[in-house]
Amino acid sequence: MNHFSDELAAKRQQLLSLISGYRSCAVAFSGGVDSTVVAKAAQLALGDAAIAVTGVSGSLAEGELQQAVALAEEIGIRHQQLETDELANPAYAANAPDRCFHCKTELYTQLAGLAERLGVAAIASGTNADDLGDYRPGLAAAANHGVRAPLAECGITKADVRALAADWKLPVADKPASPCLSSRVAYGQAVTPERLRMIDCAEQIVRSLGISVCRVRYHAGDVARVEVPTTSIPTLMEPATMAMLEDEFSRLGFQSVVVDPAGYRSGSLNESLAVH
Repeated sequence: MNHFSDELAAKRQQLLSLISGYRSCAVAFSGGVDSTVVAKAAQLALGDAAIAVTGVSGSLAEGELQQAVALAEEIGIRHQQLETDELANPAYAANAPDRCFHCKTELYTQLAGLAERLGVAAIASGTNADDLGDYRPGLAAAANHGVRAPLAECGITKADVRALAADWKLPVADKPASPCLSSRVAYGQAVTPERLRMIDCAEQIVRSLGISVCRVRYHAGDVARVEVPTTSIPTLMEPATMAMLEDEFSRLGFQSVVVDPAGYRSGSLNESLAVH
């Protein structure tokens, strides 16, 4: 079981050395595998000079905050919650393709203020080397605020991140990606607290069927497009199950439900963008 190569061991040492050089650090901590690995590395490298900070708003899915709190406790890193209010920004609510820029600007502005109050020298994100090739407006916001990306700086890919998490016995090593709820709203459709609640509740209903990976995408006219792995599509298409979904989603405020025959794809709403 030698999945942990010499190359990865060298990257791990490089990561710890890099973060040690920060002297003190606030990690933007969502509880996903990337930011959890950064938080663990920060705790190992800096001890009490590291703190994990979780932004809390209406775009955070049910259960994610509780998981982040438990993870921080398990890692042994100090943890603080930070209320963010990106939904109050009309540029964010308008939901253009640069939505993430406005969200991350709000987060990093708040985080910079907190870091200053705490006397913390650096802010670190969970951006990994693979993220740099994707369409991610949030990276521009990070650059504007001088946020460090230790994983990317060390050439650590998503596969490396999961291997490090497994080596450190972190329970999120195999956790599916869980971006904010706003990422489920089709571009051009306003992001509202009500729509985010509809999406969150709808995804909980799908997960209650034993399908852990799912996205409920919100489209114009209160249409729910459900993405699950192709192997799980037959489960949803059972007539009784489909009738239940239509009934439950209708209660939430959706007008219709469509199961996407192409199955789950990360970031599928970006497929219509010219820039990738």
